[in-house]
Amino acid sequence: MHRTLVLDVVGLTSDLLGPNTPNLNRLVERGGKAALRTVTPAVTCSAQSTFITGELPRGHGCVANGWYFRDLAQVWLWRQSNRLVQGEKLWDEARRRDGGFTVAKMFWWYNMYADVDFAVTPRPIYRADGRKLPDIHAAPGTLRNELQAAFGTFPLFDFWGPRAGIKSSEWIAEAALHVHRSRQPTLNLVYLPHLDYNLQRLGPNDPRIGEDVRAIDAVCGRLLDQAERDGLRVVVLSEYGITEVSGAVHINRVLREAGLLSFREECAEEHLDVGASEAFAVADHQIAHVYVRDPRRVDEVQALLERVDGVETVLGEEGKRDAGLDHERSGELVAISSADRWFSYYWWLDDSRAPDFARNVDIHSKPGYDPVELFVDPQIPLAPLYIASRLFRSKVLNQRASLDVISFDTSLVRGSHGRPTDDLGAGPVFLSSEADLLPGDVVDATDVKSLLLDHLFG
Repeated sequence: MHRTLVLDVVGLTSDLLGPNTPNLNRLVERGGKAALRTVTPAVTCSAQSTFITGELPRGHGCVANGWYFRDLAQVWLWRQSNRLVQGEKLWDEARRRDGGFTVAKMFWWYNMYADVDFAVTPRPIYRADGRKLPDIHAAPGTLRNELQAAFGTFPLFDFWGPRAGIKSSEWIAEAALHVHRSRQPTLNLVYLPHLDYNLQRLGPNDPRIGEDVRAIDAVCGRLLDQAERDGLRVVVLSEYGITEVSGAVHINRVLREAGLLSFREECAEEHLDVGASEAFAVADHQIAHVYVRDPRRVDEVQALLERVDGVETVLGEEGKRDAGLDHERSGELVAISSADRWFSYYWWLDDSRAPDFARNVDIHSKPGYDPVELFVDPQIPLAPLYIASRLFRSKVLNQRASLDVISFDTSLVRGSHGRPTDDLGAGPVFLSSEADLLPGDVVDATDVKSLLLDHLFG
């Protein structure tokens, strides 16, 4: 076996490699690079599950970052149990080849209860008074205290939300180095999310993105230097490329205005009632799973959505088969946006009637992805003072205080993903320290599992 380090540098593309990536450039010079042909949808949970199983979403079941659980009549995004991922995992085959194989899974998704040797993932503590406290889940359990004693509490609020930035990737890298040195796993899978943030906030063409690229390259450099000193093979890959966007498609509002979507009035707020809806969408970046209750109305809903500005295509049964999305968790239809648009989850027509969680960073209550959570509402006067007062009430006075600072201005978002890019240079990459293990100029996402096994055993 050859010990191998795998860095998932989210949002990294061939177009971003260059003068801002001296460390990654050295890896390419030592080995090589290829474009990575990703899956539909090009989102974290689907792409990572394909990397680990070698299957399209039809095989592993992770049809997006979340979906409608029909038996519960609820939408859940960002679940964490690895038991949601169907199919044989990379580490299962590796252990069959060599019983001494061990694997660390550092912040890759679907991490909890995975059959791996070492695992660390974000896991906030939710207090009865409404507070959300930063924390992690780790296996074995002793690793949690060990890492936070060494590096401090995981900076959860730098991992997602308006403060999201380099600190979370730096913490993950230090934790991965600690596990590398203390446990010496055969395979170390490390997730580094930093580029994801400003590529969505600013768009890939903003000149300030160079600062983010330099920052994540420096983090990679620490890991790559340690790997080279210890003789590890290295793979650096990404899940998707982020492209410039000009606005959102409010797909649930279209369904509501057509009389297909139902909602409940609670405390002068409108709450989506998915179980009662004839059709509704789970929006996830540039794709949306559309669930239609009556099969006889699928054609009607498809025709409606195909006429919407910003919708590029709507996949029915045949289209889902072609895309590898023909799984029971998928919607009856899957809408894909134009390259310069993305889907909001919004269903209300009057912002004063939006549910209270809509103005908060709340990835578990929202029945769809919300990139506007990356911004503090620019309309809040003296926003830092407002936020400080809310935190004071919560932390010092022990009072319930909603941190309602998220805007409804979808024009703030300048980058998105989910629809595979038309240009491979704007899409994800596969870099390797081993030139002879690269199959060519393009790697399919479904081949990543076998390529990682080649790095381990080839």
